[in-house]
Amino acid sequence: MSAVSATPEKKAYNATIPGADDLIRLHLSESPYGASPLAVKAAEQELQRINLYPAPERDKLVEALSAHWGISPDRIAVANGSDELVLATALTLGDRSRPGLVHGGTFPGYAASLDRVGRSHTAVPLDGTAMDVARFAAQLPQHGIGYVCNPHNPSGSVLPAADLSTLVDASGDSGVPLVFDEAYMEFADPGTPQAHSYLDRGAPVMVLRTFSKAYGLASLRVGYALGAPELIAELKETLRTLPFSVNRIAQAAATAALGDSDFLEGTRRANDAQRVWFGAELDRRGRGHLPSSTNFVAVQVQDPLLAQNRLAAEHGILVRSAALFGFPGYLRISLGTRDDLLALLNALDQVDPLG
Repeated sequence: MSAVSATPEKKAYNATIPGADDLIRLHLSESPYGASPLAVKAAEQELQRINLYPAPERDKLVEALSAHWGISPDRIAVANGSDELVLATALTLGDRSRPGLVHGGTFPGYAASLDRVGRSHTAVPLDGTAMDVARFAAQLPQHGIGYVCNPHNPSGSVLPAADLSTLVDASGDSGVPLVFDEAYMEFADPGTPQAHSYLDRGAPVMVLRTFSKAYGLASLRVGYALGAPELIAELKETLRTLPFSVNRIAQAAATAALGDSDFLEGTRRANDAQRVWFGAELDRRGRGHLPSSTNFVAVQVQDPLLAQNRLAAEHGILVRSAALFGFPGYLRISLGTRDDLLALLNALDQVDPLG
């Protein structure tokens, strides 16, 4: 077992853009705490067997996830990151003659996948900076599938239990599959309501998780889905068209990472401390921001795209304009190291001065 420091000294790793090796990466919600040493060791050991194809059914990782969640293996599917699962669910689940339902101002991959496979999509506008749960639930029965990002990207908010119940009930009453993307849930408070608690209600609900964020395995691309056996069976048939999409190194590292609960808890606590410090520093400087339960914060600026581009060009700092998500007025800033965040704050005062 292992743990991480709340104030890591190491620098966030460099960008891979040619000529930009020294850029500070605060744009992709990457973890500055690295990965579990157990995961790194497992990956290194697997390098000795890279001449062999990976297990197409991802058996060992599925078994480890089964033990972790206390559910049967037939309720779990593993894929090449959440992105592959979003595409596979769009290809597979629900009435494919009907458009999918998404909420506006969030991760664009849901709409892109639905459009690409020919289903098209309807986007429910946000209510300010929050999901309009009542409107989404009311529209779900007219659609073939729905996607909900929780915690929300890029605001960082989480849905309360009452809203989760409303959405799950809408799925159960209509029979329309509802996919909850919980990519950032490991960063939330342990008492936060989570969609996996609703899997036994009989509704066609599926939950997506990833090893890219809190587990620090972004480059290895491992995600998984939890759901009813019949939904998972359908999903796996689609995933079998790419039987080796999750490589040996990724499977081994994810299995080891799942067993290092101390490292994961250390990462969560360190991220919590960094988020509190960053919020206080934003407050001290008089800069608006949204409360977050994730490893990023939505920070208010006058012109997000201009600020994003000037931070990169003039200060070597990469952030993400939330306007690219249809969420205007904010930058999404990853919680990197203390030094990198201080550099960001000082640069932001120059490119987007207050008052």
